[in-house]
Amino acid sequence: MHIILSDFDETSRFYPLTLSRPIAELRFGITTLKQKWRNLLNQGVFSYDTAEHLTPYFSKAPENSAAIVINATIVPSAELTEGILQLKAGQQLMWQSKCIAYVRPENFDGDRAHFEVIAFEGELIHLDHITDLFSKLDKVLIRDFDEAAMGTSVELHPTCMVIGKHPVYLSKDANAFATIFNTEEGPIYIGAGAKVMEGSILRGPLAIGDFSTVKMGAKIYGATSIGPHCKVGGELNNVSMFAYSNKGHEGFLGNSILGEWCNLGADTNTSNLKNDYGEVKLYDYSAGRFKATGLQFCGLIMGDHSKAGINTMFNTGTVVGFNANIFGAGYPRNFIPSFTWGGPQGMSDYRIDKAMETAERVLERRSIAFDDREKGLFVAVHELTTKSGF
Repeated sequence: MHIILSDFDETSRFYPLTLSRPIAELRFGITTLKQKWRNLLNQGVFSYDTAEHLTPYFSKAPENSAAIVINATIVPSAELTEGILQLKAGQQLMWQSKCIAYVRPENFDGDRAHFEVIAFEGELIHLDHITDLFSKLDKVLIRDFDEAAMGTSVELHPTCMVIGKHPVYLSKDANAFATIFNTEEGPIYIGAGAKVMEGSILRGPLAIGDFSTVKMGAKIYGATSIGPHCKVGGELNNVSMFAYSNKGHEGFLGNSILGEWCNLGADTNTSNLKNDYGEVKLYDYSAGRFKATGLQFCGLIMGDHSKAGINTMFNTGTVVGFNANIFGAGYPRNFIPSFTWGGPQGMSDYRIDKAMETAERVLERRSIAFDDREKGLFVAVHELTTKSGF
Protein backbone atom coordinates (compact mmCIF):
# COMPACT_ATOMS: atom_id res chain seq x y z
CA MET A 1 0.00 0.00 0.00
CA HIS A 2 1.19 3.49 -0.79
CA ILE A 3 1.18 5.86 2.19
CA ILE A 4 1.07 9.61 1.58
CA LEU A 5 1.99 11.97 4.39
CA SER A 6 0.07 15.08 3.43
CA ASP A 7 0.53 18.67 4.58
CA PHE A 8 -3.18 19.26 3.84
CA ASP A 9 -2.15 22.67 2.37
CA GLU A 10 -0.85 23.80 5.78
CA THR A 11 2.88 23.92 4.98
CA SER A 12 3.11 27.70 5.41
CA ARG A 13 1.66 27.52 8.93
CA PHE A 14 4.95 26.00 10.08
CA TYR A 15 7.35 28.35 8.29
CA PRO A 16 10.27 28.96 8.65
CA LEU A 17 10.88 25.29 9.56
CA THR A 18 8.86 23.97 6.61
CA LEU A 19 10.45 26.31 4.10
CA SER A 20 12.92 23.48 3.61
CA ARG A 21 10.97 20.31 4.48
CA PRO A 22 7.46 18.83 4.47
CA ILE A 23 5.58 18.82 7.77
CA ALA A 24 6.24 15.09 8.14
CA GLU A 25 9.99 15.78 8.31
CA LEU A 26 9.65 18.00 11.39
CA ARG A 27 11.46 16.55 14.39
CA PHE A 28 8.97 16.26 17.23
CA GLY A 29 10.41 14.42 20.20
CA ILE A 30 13.07 11.78 19.64
CA THR A 31 12.23 11.26 15.96
CA THR A 32 10.59 13.01 13.03
CA LEU A 33 6.88 12.60 12.41
CA LYS A 34 7.63 10.43 9.36
CA GLN A 35 9.88 8.14 11.40
CA LYS A 36 7.09 7.71 13.95
CA TRP A 37 4.61 6.71 11.25
CA ARG A 38 7.09 4.37 9.59
CA ASN A 39 7.90 2.66 12.90
CA LEU A 40 4.24 2.10 13.82
CA LEU A 41 2.82 1.22 10.41
CA ASN A 42 5.82 -0.98 9.58
CA GLN A 43 4.67 -1.34 5.97
CA GLY A 44 4.04 0.55 2.77
CA VAL A 45 5.88 2.94 0.45
CA PHE A 46 5.99 6.50 1.82
CA SER A 47 5.77 9.76 -0.09
CA TYR A 48 4.78 13.38 0.55
CA ASP A 49 2.05 15.73 -0.52
CA THR A 50 3.64 19.08 0.26
CA ALA A 51 4.29 22.60 -1.01
CA GLU A 52 5.09 23.02 -4.70
CA HIS A 53 8.62 24.34 -4.15
CA LEU A 54 9.52 21.27 -2.05
CA THR A 55 8.06 18.61 -4.34
CA PRO A 56 11.15 18.13 -6.57
CA TYR A 57 13.31 17.39 -3.51
CA PHE A 58 11.09 14.97 -1.62
CA SER A 59 9.38 11.81 -2.83
CA LYS A 60 6.28 13.03 -4.67
CA ALA A 61 2.93 11.41 -3.97
CA PRO A 62 1.29 9.63 -6.91
CA GLU A 63 -1.71 11.57 -8.19
CA ASN A 64 -4.42 8.98 -8.81
CA SER A 65 -3.43 5.59 -7.43
CA ALA A 66 -4.99 3.96 -4.39
CA ALA A 67 -3.33 5.11 -1.18
CA ILE A 68 -3.69 5.81 2.51
CA VAL A 69 -3.43 9.59 2.97
CA ILE A 70 -2.40 10.68 6.47
CA ASN A 71 -2.50 14.17 7.92
CA ALA A 72 1.18 14.89 8.63
CA THR A 73 0.40 17.14 11.61
CA ILE A 74 -0.83 14.12 13.59
CA VAL A 75 1.42 12.28 16.04
CA PRO A 76 0.77 8.55 15.63
CA SER A 77 -0.09 6.11 18.39
CA ALA A 78 -0.73 2.37 18.38
CA GLU A 79 -4.48 2.95 18.78
CA LEU A 80 -4.57 5.50 15.98
CA THR A 81 -2.52 3.33 13.63
CA GLU A 82 -4.88 0.41 14.18
CA GLY A 83 -7.83 2.63 13.30
CA ILE A 84 -6.18 3.81 10.09
CA LEU A 85 -5.29 0.30 8.95
CA GLN A 86 -8.94 -0.75 9.38
CA LEU A 87 -10.16 1.93 6.95
CA LYS A 88 -11.51 0.84 3.58
CA ALA A 89 -11.43 2.76 0.31
CA GLY A 90 -13.86 5.67 0.50
CA GLN A 91 -13.62 6.04 4.29
CA GLN A 92 -12.01 8.82 6.33
CA LEU A 93 -11.02 8.87 9.99
CA MET A 94 -12.03 12.09 11.76
CA TRP A 95 -11.28 13.60 15.16
CA GLN A 96 -13.78 16.35 15.83
CA SER A 97 -13.57 18.42 12.62
CA LYS A 98 -10.00 17.34 11.74
CA CYS A 99 -9.36 14.69 9.12
CA ILE A 100 -6.73 12.28 10.44
CA ALA A 101 -6.52 10.00 7.42
CA TYR A 102 -8.49 8.62 4.50
CA VAL A 103 -8.17 5.80 2.00
CA ARG A 104 -8.55 6.92 -1.58
CA PRO A 105 -9.51 4.53 -4.37
CA GLU A 106 -7.92 4.19 -7.80
CA ASN A 107 -8.48 7.24 -10.03
CA PHE A 108 -9.44 9.41 -7.05
CA ASP A 109 -10.91 12.74 -8.17
CA GLY A 110 -9.89 14.65 -5.03
CA ASP A 111 -13.40 15.02 -3.60
CA ARG A 112 -13.89 13.50 -0.13
CA ALA A 113 -17.37 14.94 0.40
CA HIS A 114 -19.01 11.56 -0.20
CA PHE A 115 -16.54 9.56 1.94
CA GLU A 116 -17.92 7.69 4.95
CA VAL A 117 -16.84 9.30 8.22
CA ILE A 118 -15.35 7.11 10.96
CA ALA A 119 -14.93 8.91 14.29
CA PHE A 120 -11.75 8.50 16.33
CA GLU A 121 -12.50 8.76 20.05
CA GLY A 122 -9.03 8.20 21.48
CA GLU A 123 -6.38 10.63 22.68
CA LEU A 124 -4.82 12.68 19.90
CA ILE A 125 -1.67 14.79 19.84
CA HIS A 126 -1.34 17.02 16.80
CA LEU A 127 0.51 20.10 15.64
CA ASP A 128 -1.84 23.05 15.48
CA HIS A 129 0.79 25.80 15.76
CA ILE A 130 4.55 25.91 15.31
CA THR A 131 5.01 26.52 19.04
CA ASP A 132 3.46 23.11 19.75
CA LEU A 133 6.89 21.71 18.90
CA PHE A 134 7.99 22.82 22.36
CA SER A 135 4.71 23.36 24.25
CA LYS A 136 3.49 19.77 23.61
CA LEU A 137 6.96 18.24 23.70
CA ASP A 138 6.60 16.69 27.16
CA LYS A 139 3.75 14.40 26.09
CA VAL A 140 5.53 13.35 22.89
CA LEU A 141 8.83 12.61 24.62
CA ILE A 142 7.17 10.40 27.22
CA ARG A 143 5.34 8.53 24.45
CA ASP A 144 8.53 8.23 22.35
CA PHE A 145 10.60 6.88 25.22
CA ASP A 146 8.89 3.50 25.34
CA GLU A 147 9.42 3.08 21.59
CA ALA A 148 13.06 4.20 21.57
CA ALA A 149 14.34 2.65 24.80
CA MET A 150 14.46 -0.91 23.51
CA GLY A 151 16.72 -3.51 25.07
CA THR A 152 18.99 -3.10 28.07
CA SER A 153 20.42 0.31 28.88
CA VAL A 154 24.18 0.80 29.10
CA GLU A 155 25.11 0.96 32.76
CA LEU A 156 25.66 4.46 34.11
CA HIS A 157 29.14 5.34 35.30
CA PRO A 158 29.39 5.34 39.13
CA THR A 159 30.19 9.07 39.12
CA CYS A 160 26.63 9.80 37.93
CA MET A 161 23.63 10.40 40.18
CA VAL A 162 19.97 9.66 39.37
CA ILE A 163 17.14 11.36 41.26
CA GLY A 164 13.54 10.47 40.48
CA LYS A 165 11.08 7.75 39.58
CA HIS A 166 11.50 7.58 35.78
CA PRO A 167 14.35 5.74 34.03
CA VAL A 168 17.53 6.97 32.38
CA TYR A 169 18.34 5.07 29.18
CA LEU A 170 21.82 5.08 27.66
CA SER A 171 21.98 3.64 24.15
CA LYS A 172 24.89 1.70 22.67
CA ASP A 173 28.25 3.52 22.86
CA ALA A 174 26.72 6.46 24.76
CA ASN A 175 28.48 7.67 27.87
CA ALA A 176 28.01 10.12 30.72
CA PHE A 177 30.37 11.07 33.53
CA ALA A 178 29.75 12.98 36.77
CA THR A 179 26.26 13.94 35.63
CA ILE A 180 23.12 14.55 37.71
CA PHE A 181 19.98 13.08 36.11
CA ASN A 182 16.64 14.24 37.60
CA THR A 183 13.77 12.10 36.30
CA GLU A 184 11.01 13.21 38.68
CA GLU A 185 8.96 14.69 35.81
CA GLY A 186 9.91 12.32 33.01
CA PRO A 187 12.46 9.89 31.56
CA ILE A 188 15.82 10.76 30.00
CA TYR A 189 16.99 9.16 26.75
CA ILE A 190 20.61 9.33 25.57
CA GLY A 191 21.05 8.21 21.96
CA ALA A 192 23.71 5.97 20.42
CA GLY A 193 27.21 7.41 20.55
CA ALA A 194 26.10 10.51 22.48
CA LYS A 195 28.33 12.05 25.14
CA VAL A 196 27.33 13.85 28.32
CA MET A 197 30.35 15.60 29.78
CA GLU A 198 31.09 15.98 33.46
CA GLY A 199 29.26 18.50 35.60
CA SER A 200 26.08 18.48 33.51
CA ILE A 201 22.66 18.60 35.18
CA LEU A 202 19.79 17.13 33.15
CA ARG A 203 16.08 17.08 33.97
CA GLY A 204 13.52 14.94 32.16
CA PRO A 205 11.63 14.51 30.03
CA LEU A 206 14.67 14.85 27.81
CA ALA A 207 16.17 13.25 24.72
CA ILE A 208 19.75 13.65 23.52
CA GLY A 209 20.06 12.44 19.92
CA ASP A 210 22.56 10.02 18.44
CA PHE A 211 26.18 11.27 18.39
CA SER A 212 25.31 14.56 20.09
CA THR A 213 27.43 16.13 22.80
CA VAL A 214 26.34 17.81 26.02
CA LYS A 215 29.26 19.99 27.01
CA MET A 216 30.72 20.40 30.51
CA GLY A 217 28.49 22.01 33.09
CA ALA A 218 25.42 22.23 30.87
CA LYS A 219 22.05 22.75 32.56
CA ILE A 220 19.13 21.34 30.56
CA TYR A 221 15.52 21.47 31.75
CA GLY A 222 12.79 19.31 30.26
CA ALA A 223 10.89 19.04 28.15
CA THR A 224 13.78 19.27 25.70
CA SER A 225 14.72 17.32 22.59
CA ILE A 226 18.20 17.57 21.06
CA GLY A 227 18.50 16.02 17.61
CA PRO A 228 21.36 13.89 16.26
CA HIS A 229 24.87 15.32 15.80
CA CYS A 230 24.27 18.46 17.90
CA LYS A 231 26.42 20.23 20.49
CA VAL A 232 24.77 21.90 23.46
CA GLY A 233 26.05 23.84 26.43
CA GLY A 234 24.99 26.61 28.81
CA GLU A 235 21.35 26.66 29.90
CA LEU A 236 18.39 25.28 27.93
CA ASN A 237 14.76 25.03 28.98
CA ASN A 238 11.99 23.46 26.88
CA VAL A 239 13.87 23.47 23.57
CA SER A 240 13.40 21.49 20.36
CA MET A 241 16.63 21.35 18.37
CA PHE A 242 16.81 19.60 15.02
CA ALA A 243 19.86 17.71 13.71
CA TYR A 244 23.36 19.14 13.17
CA SER A 245 22.76 22.35 15.14
CA ASN A 246 24.94 23.87 17.83
CA LYS A 247 24.45 25.90 20.96
CA GLY A 248 27.75 24.92 22.42
CA HIS A 249 28.53 27.75 24.82
CA GLU A 250 27.17 29.71 27.77
CA GLY A 251 23.92 31.61 27.33
CA PHE A 252 20.21 30.88 27.76
CA LEU A 253 17.84 29.32 25.22
CA GLY A 254 14.27 28.73 26.36
CA ASN A 255 10.90 27.78 24.84
CA SER A 256 12.55 27.74 21.45
CA ILE A 257 13.04 25.75 18.25
CA LEU A 258 16.20 25.55 16.13
CA GLY A 259 16.10 23.95 12.68
CA GLU A 260 18.98 22.00 11.15
CA TRP A 261 22.49 23.40 10.65
CA CYS A 262 21.93 26.36 12.98
CA ASN A 263 24.67 27.81 15.18
CA LEU A 264 24.41 30.16 18.15
CA GLY A 265 27.65 31.92 19.03
CA ALA A 266 29.05 32.13 22.55
CA ASP A 267 26.88 33.96 25.08
CA THR A 268 23.89 34.18 22.76
CA ASN A 269 20.77 34.68 24.89
CA THR A 270 17.06 34.54 24.22
CA SER A 271 14.30 36.17 26.19
CA ASN A 272 11.33 33.86 26.65
CA LEU A 273 9.22 36.10 28.91
CA LYS A 274 8.17 39.71 28.39
CA ASN A 275 8.93 42.23 31.14
CA ASP A 276 5.20 42.84 31.59
CA TYR A 277 4.52 39.06 31.68
CA GLY A 278 2.07 39.55 28.80
CA GLU A 279 1.09 37.25 25.96
CA VAL A 280 3.80 36.74 23.33
CA LYS A 281 3.13 37.61 19.70
CA LEU A 282 4.96 35.78 16.92
CA TYR A 283 5.34 36.55 13.23
CA ASP A 284 2.84 34.50 11.23
CA TYR A 285 3.92 33.84 7.63
CA SER A 286 0.43 32.96 6.45
CA ALA A 287 -1.06 36.19 7.81
CA GLY A 288 1.97 38.35 7.01
CA ARG A 289 1.89 39.96 10.44
CA PHE A 290 2.46 39.28 14.13
CA LYS A 291 -0.25 37.25 15.84
CA ALA A 292 -0.92 36.33 19.45
CA THR A 293 0.29 32.86 20.44
CA GLY A 294 -1.71 32.40 23.63
CA LEU A 295 1.64 31.75 25.36
CA GLN A 296 3.39 33.62 28.13
CA PHE A 297 6.69 31.87 27.40
CA CYS A 298 8.09 31.88 23.87
CA GLY A 299 11.69 32.49 22.80
CA LEU A 300 13.28 31.92 19.38
CA ILE A 301 12.09 30.12 16.25
CA MET A 302 15.02 29.74 13.81
CA GLY A 303 14.95 28.21 10.33
CA ASP A 304 17.58 25.90 8.85
CA HIS A 305 21.15 27.15 8.18
CA SER A 306 20.75 30.37 10.19
CA LYS A 307 23.54 31.59 12.42
CA ALA A 308 23.98 34.09 15.27
CA GLY A 309 27.32 35.66 16.23
CA ILE A 310 28.69 35.92 19.77
CA ASN A 311 26.67 37.90 22.32
CA THR A 312 23.55 38.04 20.14
CA MET A 313 20.47 38.98 22.19
CA PHE A 314 17.11 37.74 20.89
CA ASN A 315 13.96 39.38 22.16
CA THR A 316 10.88 37.46 23.28
CA GLY A 317 9.10 35.81 20.36
CA THR A 318 11.73 36.24 17.63
CA VAL A 319 11.37 34.45 14.28
CA VAL A 320 14.43 33.97 12.05
CA GLY A 321 13.99 32.63 8.53
CA PHE A 322 16.08 30.25 6.43
CA ASN A 323 19.81 30.97 6.12
CA ALA A 324 20.04 34.30 7.95
CA ASN A 325 23.37 35.49 9.37
CA ILE A 326 22.89 37.69 12.45
CA PHE A 327 25.53 39.65 14.34
CA GLY A 328 26.18 42.94 16.11
CA ALA A 329 25.41 44.66 19.41
CA GLY A 330 21.83 45.19 20.58
CA TYR A 331 18.58 43.38 19.90
CA PRO A 332 17.76 42.33 16.33
CA ARG A 333 14.15 42.88 15.31
CA ASN A 334 11.57 40.22 16.13
CA PHE A 335 11.24 39.02 12.55
CA ILE A 336 14.31 38.42 10.41
CA PRO A 337 13.57 37.32 6.84
CA SER A 338 15.38 34.49 5.09
CA PHE A 339 18.72 35.19 3.40
CA THR A 340 19.36 38.26 5.58
CA TRP A 341 22.80 39.46 6.64
CA GLY A 342 23.35 41.87 9.55
CA GLY A 343 21.83 42.89 12.85
CA PRO A 344 20.49 45.82 14.87
CA GLN A 345 22.76 48.26 12.99
CA GLY A 346 21.20 47.30 9.66
CA MET A 347 20.26 44.39 7.43
CA SER A 348 21.12 43.55 3.84
CA ASP A 349 20.48 40.66 1.47
CA TYR A 350 22.63 37.59 1.99
CA ARG A 351 23.73 36.73 -1.55
CA ILE A 352 22.76 33.19 -2.40
CA ASP A 353 26.17 32.34 -3.86
CA LYS A 354 27.85 33.39 -0.61
CA ALA A 355 25.20 31.59 1.45
CA MET A 356 25.78 28.39 -0.47
CA GLU A 357 29.56 28.68 -0.08
CA THR A 358 29.09 28.86 3.69
CA ALA A 359 26.66 25.94 3.71
CA GLU A 360 29.12 23.85 1.72
CA ARG A 361 31.88 24.54 4.25
CA VAL A 362 29.57 23.77 7.17
CA LEU A 363 28.45 20.43 5.73
CA GLU A 364 32.00 19.52 4.75
CA ARG A 365 33.07 19.78 8.42
CA ARG A 366 30.60 16.95 9.12
CA SER A 367 31.77 14.94 6.07
CA ILE A 368 28.49 15.56 4.24
CA ALA A 369 28.39 16.66 0.61
CA PHE A 370 26.53 19.83 -0.35
CA ASP A 371 25.17 18.05 -3.41
CA ASP A 372 22.91 19.08 -6.29
CA ARG A 373 19.80 18.28 -4.28
CA GLU A 374 20.87 20.60 -1.45
CA LYS A 375 21.83 23.31 -3.92
CA GLY A 376 18.51 23.00 -5.70
CA LEU A 377 16.61 23.24 -2.42
CA PHE A 378 18.56 26.39 -1.49
CA VAL A 379 17.63 27.97 -4.82
CA ALA A 380 13.96 26.96 -4.44
CA VAL A 381 13.71 28.47 -0.94
CA HIS A 382 15.55 31.61 -2.09
CA GLU A 383 13.17 32.09 -5.02
CA LEU A 384 10.10 31.58 -2.83
CA THR A 385 11.22 33.85 -0.01
CA THR A 386 12.50 36.59 -2.33
CA LYS A 387 9.24 36.61 -4.26
CA SER A 388 7.12 36.57 -1.10
CA GLY A 389 9.21 39.06 0.87
CA PHE A 390 9.94 36.76 3.81
